[in-house]
Amino acid sequence: MTPEQAYSDLVRRMKEIAVLGNTAGVLGWDQEVNMPAANAPYRGEQLSLLAGMCHQKFTDPQVGEWLTKAESFKVLMGDPLSDTAVNLREWRHSYDRSRKLPQRLVEEMASVTANAQVAWVEARRDNKFSHFLPWLEKIIPLTQEQAKCYGYLDHSYDALLEDYEPGLTTAKLNELFPPLKKSLSDMVAKITASKHQPDLSILQRPCDVGGQIAFCRKLAQAIGFDFDKGRIDVSAHPFTTGLGPNDTRITTRFEETNFENAFFSTLHESGHGIYDQNLPGNGHYGTPRASAVSLGIHESQSRLWENLVGRSLAFWKFFFPELKKSFPGVFDDVSLEAFYFAINHSAPSFIRTESDEVTYNLHVCLRFDIETALIGGSLKASEIPTAWNAAVKQYFGLVPPTDTVGCLQDVHWSHGSFGYFPTYTLGNLYSAQFFAAANKDLGGLEAGFEKGDFKPLKNWLTEKIHSQGQRYRANDLVKVATGSPLTSQPFLDYLGKKFGALYGF
Repeated sequence: MTPEQAYSDLVRRMKEIAVLGNTAGVLGWDQEVNMPAANAPYRGEQLSLLAGMCHQKFTDPQVGEWLTKAESFKVLMGDPLSDTAVNLREWRHSYDRSRKLPQRLVEEMASVTANAQVAWVEARRDNKFSHFLPWLEKIIPLTQEQAKCYGYLDHSYDALLEDYEPGLTTAKLNELFPPLKKSLSDMVAKITASKHQPDLSILQRPCDVGGQIAFCRKLAQAIGFDFDKGRIDVSAHPFTTGLGPNDTRITTRFEETNFENAFFSTLHESGHGIYDQNLPGNGHYGTPRASAVSLGIHESQSRLWENLVGRSLAFWKFFFPELKKSFPGVFDDVSLEAFYFAINHSAPSFIRTESDEVTYNLHVCLRFDIETALIGGSLKASEIPTAWNAAVKQYFGLVPPTDTVGCLQDVHWSHGSFGYFPTYTLGNLYSAQFFAAANKDLGGLEAGFEKGDFKPLKNWLTEKIHSQGQRYRANDLVKVATGSPLTSQPFLDYLGKKFGALYGF
């Protein structure tokens, strides 16, 4: 067998695995959008079978032989940034990592989390943490076993972070988070003490759900989400999933007296969707060159469109008249300035997905503290509500009235996604740095936003980030796209300028 043939066989196998993975993805999407809850056990069997098949195909010793053969040919590996070299680099990393997990563990986790997700929906709806606890008590040991199989140098949580942000460690987060928390806490204090406060009743005015659906679709389409290759549906927790090269699906949730939730969740998920829709095509699908580089980078795209664009004054100079037309009589007496201040209000709150830009990362820090304790073994699953409420009191000076708005608010643990939350904060930092670079390169974006023109920014993002796939690791991608390594300063500068002007500090 030649190195070229070995590489060809690898591509064929990986595309087969992508088909299986997307088939599982369709079942997962259906479970959260359409499936009756009673079918959860059988859906768990289906997903477990597919997860086992993917794992078996990927960890097949033949794959290791193909990798070794392909890696031996200097022409294939000559340029470390070539498509071939990038694919082999990332396949090797994933193969060596996946080989450490026994198939039994992979299948059991898929089965347990399929049932846990349904239990979480019911527990959140009914405010019954006790209904979710038995499943969480299965997921945490399985996750700890995964970390042990992967191996780690310092903290077991490091092994889980690697799944979402390769190279990230608990130690790095313990360096990054404390000064960020200090800066954000100082800003929260200034905002709380300010005499300038918005009229939040504006955000509670009834808006017909049908009208919200239509307006959300208009927002998503305007910033570049392609509905010929995607769709929007309703789920308990908004999410985005890619189910094929031309099938990217987003979801949101609607409340008649909380239109803000649906609008900004839609912009958020559309940012994820735009990233997926603009990854390299031309036969690359199923390979690392057509895959997102990390969850932090992915999150940067959603936060950029949701906040730096979607909560900007320039954005609403264009869309506020459209909002008034979409909901006749609801906002006729509201000025653009009052509306802009209201959608950028900042105050301590219970819900992460509904929190503002200043307090959002404090929610992430809270979850990081709890997750590291759970995975490290110093906190039991049954102790989560007490620990959660104490942390909310410490971070925000609030006490959650129910577990629904407390420890049950996020879907991630039901999926076994420990190590995911820190990427949200990384996404915020990346987003501000990317936006500042794009603004500099393009000579100012706000004038275009005021006219409803978002193409220059979308094209910049596609060129610098989306089209790169996994050519670069996250740290290198940031340097290439912006000219400097990741720093929190652009994010803090952005918040200080925006909220300082709004709240007068």
